[in-house]
Amino acid sequence: MSFLIGIDLGTSGVKTVLFDEGGKPVASSTVEYPLYQPNLGWAEQNPEDWWKGTCESINNVMLKSGADKREVKGIGLSGQMHGAVLLDKEDKVLRNAIIWCDQRSAAECEQITQLIGKERLIEITANPALTGFTASKIMWVKNNEPQIFEKVAKILLPKDYIRLRLTGEYATEVSDASGMQLMNIAERKWSSEVLSKLGISESMLGKMYESQEVTGKVTASAAAVTGLNEGTIVVGGAGDQAAGAVGNGIVKPGVVSSTIGTSGVVFAYTDKLTIDPLGRVHTFCHAVPNTYHIMGVTQGAGLSLKWFRDTFCMEEMMTSELSNIDVYKLLDAEAENIPPCSEGLIYLPYLMGERTPHLDPNARGVFFGLTAKHTKPHFVRSIMEGVTFSLRDCLEIIKGMGVGISEVRASGGGGKSGIWRQMQADVFGTGINRIFSDEGPALGVAILAGVGAGVYDSVPQACSEVIKVKDTLPPIQDRIKKYDDFYKLYVQLYKSLKGDFKQLGSII
Repeated sequence: MSFLIGIDLGTSGVKTVLFDEGGKPVASSTVEYPLYQPNLGWAEQNPEDWWKGTCESINNVMLKSGADKREVKGIGLSGQMHGAVLLDKEDKVLRNAIIWCDQRSAAECEQITQLIGKERLIEITANPALTGFTASKIMWVKNNEPQIFEKVAKILLPKDYIRLRLTGEYATEVSDASGMQLMNIAERKWSSEVLSKLGISESMLGKMYESQEVTGKVTASAAAVTGLNEGTIVVGGAGDQAAGAVGNGIVKPGVVSSTIGTSGVVFAYTDKLTIDPLGRVHTFCHAVPNTYHIMGVTQGAGLSLKWFRDTFCMEEMMTSELSNIDVYKLLDAEAENIPPCSEGLIYLPYLMGERTPHLDPNARGVFFGLTAKHTKPHFVRSIMEGVTFSLRDCLEIIKGMGVGISEVRASGGGGKSGIWRQMQADVFGTGINRIFSDEGPALGVAILAGVGAGVYDSVPQACSEVIKVKDTLPPIQDRIKKYDDFYKLYVQLYKSLKGDFKQLGSII
């Protein structure tokens, strides 16, 4: 029997899954690692933690499964997008990686916009300069840590650092590279104009591939520490959102995914380059050759509930540990006891600033409408509803760009929650589908590995064989109007507070 491996390098941990040729998971392992926040709005991780976690998780799945390592036909890599891994000429990491949710580079975004021009930047990279993207992080190091920048020989994305450790190759692929803001999106290659104006050498960047192309093979040294077979192919893979979309079957027009992970993403396929001139949503290369995707991103989706859990839910965490019930199921049960719209408590999920639709690093989380009647379960439900409203923000913009939507599929950790799926159905006013597999990005890059290894003919063909809809959750009709009214107030709250967010940022 042949197997495929998908490795998903997330923000909280790395997940490795071994699949059979039919896309069925055989064994899975997740290894967590820390997030460092040395200053307000900063977010960093140690790439060595990623590599150690990857080695451990691969070894775990090979041991659990008992699979013959020679029967693993290919490996796909998925990862958190936009991180900046800076290496010297000996491939040593020069500093902790600045990751996707870091907000320190607002001044560099202004610098990039001035150097290239606002309209020209969107014309080339399909997006405005944002603190989330890799380019502004690189420029921050260049401006603030010149003694480090002068030693930089290579700049890699998080998953591409794992590729380097597995294969010895400096490589990337189009979907993840799109999020660096150093790429000509229409031409699917590095932009010499952007690089030259920012003072970044193309030699610092990895070779560009399409997502299913073979980028290298597992080296003897990597095989020794992972339990893999030397010579196993490693394909380009994809950024976590494109990978999750492939793993959710978002590879044809009309099918959209709504993902609640650490961040929240609404993701739509398009076979033509479609750009929001206001830059509120991102247009990137898809993991399917010669296609693109549009995605709206909310920074603090599952992160909001995790923050609340870690800060205020010690009792639930203790109960979870004693009863062996997932703490999030306990929180779901609490939220179920609260009526829709949380009796007037509205949450703005801007814990890490916000991308779609505000492009505002100064935005902050808010609970609005608090009264003495509200209890902890009200807060839990309002967080879930606020995140769902933020996903609707994304969906409304994508619709406004003329992208047809015939089906919405829920995915990510939030997609496993029945109450959160029901909220999406009620707030979006449409049925929410769920597929049989919930492996998301790991399955997506395993499919890409299967195409690269010749197990499948193409990405769409593989998805049609592997991915099937499990069920549909329709909206509850009498909730749609109420949620519409609260959504309108949710939208108005940001507008009312925008100036206050900026003032707060200037005085703290």
